Amino acid sequence: MAIAEITVVPSGVGPSVSDYVVRAHQIIRKHQSVKHQLTPMGTILEGELDDILALIREVHNATFDEKVTRVLTLVKIDDRRDKVLTMQGKVDSVSSKLSS
Repeated sequence: MAIAEITVVPSGVGPSVSDYVVRAHQIIRKHQSVKHQLTPMGTILEGELDDILALIREVHNATFDEKVTRVLTLVKIDDRRDKVLTMQGKVDSVSSKLSS
């Protein structure tokens, strides 16, 4: 199980990219094997690494259109193999230490 954060930036479309975020999330929702969480600065993905990478490729390619000829996709991957890794588990780990 891996967790990844992606940010996809279409070049040359102006200050607002929310229409592209909507397009990306319509694709992400179709991939039921990958959990997701929208954040103000990107999207967190949780699932098998191969599934996540395929999803990232699809979102990246879908960002291109008649206005967008350049796309910057930023990816961070946390792939832990010694125990199960989840988005909620990472948050719970920090929260438990904050409340101590």
